[in-house]
Amino acid sequence: MKCEWVKDNIVLYVYNELADDARYELEQHLGRCPECATELKATRRFHATLSVTPVDEPTPNLLTASRMRLQEALETTSQGGLWNRLAFDPGAWLRQVRFSPALAAAIFIVGFGGGIGATYKVISKPVTPILGSETTVVPPVGEANITGISSITQEPGSNEVTIKYNTVSTQEQKGSLSDQRIQQLLLFAARNNYNSGVRMDSVDLLTQKPDDTRVREALMYALHYDNNPGVRLKAIEGLGSFVKDDMRVRDAVLGALVSDTNPGVRTQALHLLEPVKADSSVRAVLQRLAENDQNQYIRSQARTVMAQLPEID
Repeated sequence: MKCEWVKDNIVLYVYNELADDARYELEQHLGRCPECATELKATRRFHATLSVTPVDEPTPNLLTASRMRLQEALETTSQGGLWNRLAFDPGAWLRQVRFSPALAAAIFIVGFGGGIGATYKVISKPVTPILGSETTVVPPVGEANITGISSITQEPGSNEVTIKYNTVSTQEQKGSLSDQRIQQLLLFAARNNYNSGVRMDSVDLLTQKPDDTRVREALMYALHYDNNPGVRLKAIEGLGSFVKDDMRVRDAVLGALVSDTNPGVRTQALHLLEPVKADSSVRAVLQRLAENDQNQYIRSQARTVMAQLPEID
């Protein structure tokens, strides 16, 4: 056994992830190789340091972006790919578990603990009604416990919204747009849901209350990250009235004008920037678009706007 192999696998040894035969060979080598024994001590010290170091929680934006990228990757995975084999080939899973006892134990412990925790959450929380609503619903749960929003409907001619969301089982929440829980679910749906139609409904309703800072941030997030052009178009329409007074909104709209892949979103961004076309950053972008943008309509409109601007002394 070579020292190079030992150094490559010493972390697996520390985490008890080596197969029994490989572990035995590695231990035999460590007994006769001082250099590798020193490497093991250093790795164990590093592991001990990591174990006592507090772990920072990921930010909501990072978590949301990661979920959306993962969902996009899953949606575009070919049928014969790795995901399909793992999902529908039990033999592959069993072979992995057979050769990694630690992995099998970890899966069992996590699954058992998760089942107990989920059962406790469902059983221990009483069902309570929301004031002003005839529907009996479960009390609010954390976003981490929501697996997805399945539907959003607004009653015609009213301010009432009904949202069905999934936890361990499908739940339903009903209330007005001013209801805090309804707003939380709409914000969650706009950022996290795998269903583009639900994201569209959520963003459409959120545009009715863009004065809320959280709503504005969700709309900017949808404009920047959502892979559905219809959702991005709804988001940018909701941000239109804030382009003049909110620099963050202005930057988000400028970003959409420069880099969005949908001509309709870019055209809307160009129209929204009309009130602030004299701003130096807007002027610089318009100048660049007027000179060499690949979209003929955008290039033409940018030239028209630039022609209306006064010359800078």
